[in-house]
Amino acid sequence: MNEFLGIIQHKLHMAVLAFMGIAYVLRIIWLLNFSAARERTLPAGQPAGVVVSSLLAVAKPWTREGSNRNPVFYVQFVLFHLGAAAAISLTYFIPYRPELLKYGLFMRTLQITLGAAFVVGLLRLYRRLAEPSLRMISTPDDYFALIMMTAFYAAALGAISVNSLMMGNGPLWAFFLMAAFFHFYVPFSKIIHYLYYPFTRYYLGKTMGHRNIGNGKISGLS
Repeated sequence: MNEFLGIIQHKLHMAVLAFMGIAYVLRIIWLLNFSAARERTLPAGQPAGVVVSSLLAVAKPWTREGSNRNPVFYVQFVLFHLGAAAAISLTYFIPYRPELLKYGLFMRTLQITLGAAFVVGLLRLYRRLAEPSLRMISTPDDYFALIMMTAFYAAALGAISVNSLMMGNGPLWAFFLMAAFFHFYVPFSKIIHYLYYPFTRYYLGKTMGHRNIGNGKISGLS
């Protein structure tokens, strides 16, 4: 194995993973300082199912007004995040379980998922640029994160295809260097929203679930 590729696949990757893990732990400790106090209008006794429903809101598109009106957006959401899972998984599969990539069905599933996520990323970027209301609320980090995630999917797709064809290492270098950058960048970007999800959904379910706010049924808060 190329020495440089070995360094970025193992030592560099483990170092940035450790950094990201420490950053996550510190953020979680900070989040735990805020308790979900009971709302004053909350009736006596709050069913536990309301909190659970709030936590599972992302998996219930029928309770979300936006998804009901345009289910294509929810499909895009699912594909985009499946692409993230596939790309991150490849940082483990390629160096530590390369034999899995020899299975045709497994390989094709990853390629299709990453390709679909890449297309969705382009569509999201176009929509953010084309719609005046989205441009108005978008920050530089919104654009940068979206562009980098879309490029990350392309790099992962290139890496897995090159890896399967036993070609040059250039795309693998690009993929693992980009992965290392992401693990360092994510704790300081909007991408970290997934870490906050269980905390925010628990808070909404516990404090305002009796109003149907925490379970995704109110437009704009789901």
